[in-house]
Amino acid sequence: QVQLVESGGGSVQAGGSLRLACAASGRTFSRYVIGWFRQAPGLEREFVSALSSAGGYVYYGDSVRGRFTISRDNAKSTVYLQMNSLKPEDTAIYYCASRTVDNGNYYAATEYPNWGQGTQVTVSS
Repeated sequence: QVQLVESGGGSVQAGGSLRLACAASGRTFSRYVIGWFRQAPGLEREFVSALSSAGGYVYYGDSVRGRFTISRDNAKSTVYLQMNSLKPEDTAIYYCASRTVDNGNYYAATEYPNWGQGTQVTVSS
């Protein structure tokens, strides 16, 4: 399994932007589906976005579609989540996760066996 490390979190005012990065160890990074999830206090973990291993398919949660963009740089073994037009309701701990199965349900956290430690994003109004 790859090891995942998130970075790029922080505090920003509503309407601002942040770019999160998920850096992975291992030489087979390009074979992994990478997903982003978030969890706010008292709430369940929520799907944010996912990117297929081939990079040809992207998936977004309804609450972030049109504002967030996922991308990957296989040469750097890193997946990015560009977050624009941030809202206070985007405040959460953001996690990246990986899996090798590149089909089926990309939206369920239970389908991803490998997780990073998370990075905090706080959006103030």
